[in-house]
Amino acid sequence: MARGAADRKVYAHAKLRRLRREHGMNQVEMARALGISTSYANQIEQSRRPLTATVLLRIAEVFGVDPEFFSEADQDRLAAELRAALADEACGAPSPDPRELAEAVRDHPELARALVALHRRYRDTAEQAAALASPGGGGAPALLPPGEPHDEVRDFFYTHHNHFEPLDDAAERGAEEMALRPGRIADPLAARLAERHGVRVIQAAPGRSADARRLDPATGLLFLSPWLSDGQRAFQLATQLALLEHTALLDRLARSATELTSPESAALARIGLANYFAGALLMPYTAFHTAAEEVRYDIELLSARFGVGFETVCHRLSTLQRTGRRGVPFSFLRVDRAGNISKRQSATDFHFSRLGGTCPLWTVYEAFSAPGRILTQVAEMPDGKRYFWVARTITRGGFGHHAPRAEFAVALGCELRHAHRLVYAEGVALDDPRAATPIGLGCRICERRDCAQRARPPAGGRLAIDPDRRTYVPYPVQTREGDTVLAQGHVSRTLRCEP
Repeated sequence: MARGAADRKVYAHAKLRRLRREHGMNQVEMARALGISTSYANQIEQSRRPLTATVLLRIAEVFGVDPEFFSEADQDRLAAELRAALADEACGAPSPDPRELAEAVRDHPELARALVALHRRYRDTAEQAAALASPGGGGAPALLPPGEPHDEVRDFFYTHHNHFEPLDDAAERGAEEMALRPGRIADPLAARLAERHGVRVIQAAPGRSADARRLDPATGLLFLSPWLSDGQRAFQLATQLALLEHTALLDRLARSATELTSPESAALARIGLANYFAGALLMPYTAFHTAAEEVRYDIELLSARFGVGFETVCHRLSTLQRTGRRGVPFSFLRVDRAGNISKRQSATDFHFSRLGGTCPLWTVYEAFSAPGRILTQVAEMPDGKRYFWVARTITRGGFGHHAPRAEFAVALGCELRHAHRLVYAEGVALDDPRAATPIGLGCRICERRDCAQRARPPAGGRLAIDPDRRTYVPYPVQTREGDTVLAQGHVSRTLRCEP
């Protein structure tokens, strides 16, 4: 909440009421602890008075929370998730007004979360039923997991804003203890594995093995692919070190997650947390944050300085949310040409769609037409919020003529108000609304009614069907007054009688 108290009024009655109840206080006791009048405390909880900067800091001190606790980011995320849930065809109702959704989330956040959770369970159950009913899909329902493990793990990281302070602290202590130097990390890590855990690192024979790393517990041999770069080799060694040396910490973090409902999800989460530790060990928080600010978040310069790949740097940049030393709050994702999102993490309120594909107007997809080039975009969401995005393609594999290759595009984005801190924003008209590309969360839940790229009708609205008219908008809809939305700024009035 870098600007929250200073730039806009903060109404946080639901969160404050929850804090008070968690600490077993009544309003009189809370008012006394905060040094405010009981009537003022009551007005805050009734959403009739906003929090001032002074009271906000006092609340943080008394209740032991970071001022970011009152950020609207979580509220915006929840509103987006609720909108996606209610836009599902199964609801059978028109999409509610965004203002009504925002009020519901603000005033009744627990109820909104319950509705989102209920919708997710419905979707999981529907998918399981479809699997059982499909040809060859027999089997006992008990054998089906309650949800997709990968989706649950993504939600787990998303809920934590892709930041795990205990892992960052442990990695930073480890890097200092081993005196690790960027670009020269693999050998000290191999020595640590041998001395403390009896694990000997072996380079696997060249071949078409799918393993980048494989530990044989019986012999204590750790086989690494010969095709790994120095940075990739160090990352795999650091991941293995986390799994061997920080088992208790990984287990504790995974067990604390309510999003993980199956043993498969918990196991995948432990691997994800081990990978997080590896990135933090190769790029210790304080040193990496200092370097990022120094070079204005130039990904290629950071990649060269720390000896790791472009994607690894992007992922690490999305984790810099330590209290007192925050970086730019980024969202990070990786997609393939078909639009599938294989990685999505966010330290912001940016919401990734869980239903259907994402927006084809997003620059992350344009990156495939310019391989290896860094592309930028100012994108505006349907709610008017604007973001600055950086995207580039990456290639995996490809060692040998017949070796399989995988091509992805990775993107890093932040709210537009942070863009001036990035080297990539130089020369971009950040303040010109005309420079922004209108995008959405995906056609199924996008409210835009004038998009020529739309793949399905917009959420809400009644289709305007006229055999005597062909528009450039694939699915024209009627407004509440009966007009037909055809294109940006143009409305046809042929569907109603004019006086």
